Amino acid sequence: MIVRHWMSTELVTIGKHASIQEALALMKRQSIRHLPVVDGRMRLLGWITDADLRGVLIASMIEELTLEDVMIRKPLVVAPETPLEEAARILLDKRIGGLPIVENNIVIGIITVADILSAFITFLGLFTQSTRIDIKVSGSPNPLPEITKVVRMHGAEVISLCQIPSAEESSEFSYSLRLKKTNPMPIIADLEKNGIEVVAALDM
Repeated sequence: MIVRHWMSTELVTIGKHASIQEALALMKRQSIRHLPVVDGRMRLLGWITDADLRGVLIASMIEELTLEDVMIRKPLVVAPETPLEEAARILLDKRIGGLPIVENNIVIGIITVADILSAFITFLGLFTQSTRIDIKVSGSPNPLPEITKVVRMHGAEVISLCQIPSAEESSEFSYSLRLKKTNPMPIIADLEKNGIEVVAALDM
């Protein structure tokens, strides 16, 4: 997955000479929390958030401040071909809510925490009618062929298969297996025959 496929392209932007009040009003009207500050050719000049603006609102009532005075002049940016996981890591590491997407020095989109959450929910099939089986395996460092073989034997379709992190020293491996909605009981029986512990099974 890359940023291009999940970024918002219906851009709301603002110029550097706009006032703090104008920017806040625009954010409220559009229900957004971030604004790229651009020139007439959509080149990125800066980045502003609602938190930044509220922090200088009182000062802007005393003196004539514009976005040029308070914007982040060299914001973090990513390219449209950036892996979604890398964008997510940047947002998490830097504790920010969004990133401008820049191609050939032009702003072409924005990716936010909400966009990335939507992508991973879709990727994992969390809102698809499904059956989830949580399993635990001891000893085998690569139980996936065995697990998928059992699933295929019962004609079930895998939506996603995620490894759940465990302690570094542990010899146990935990997985969450999400299938298109099916009767899990025959699959559970065969998994357990193969020494794979089923921790839980849920219809979602």
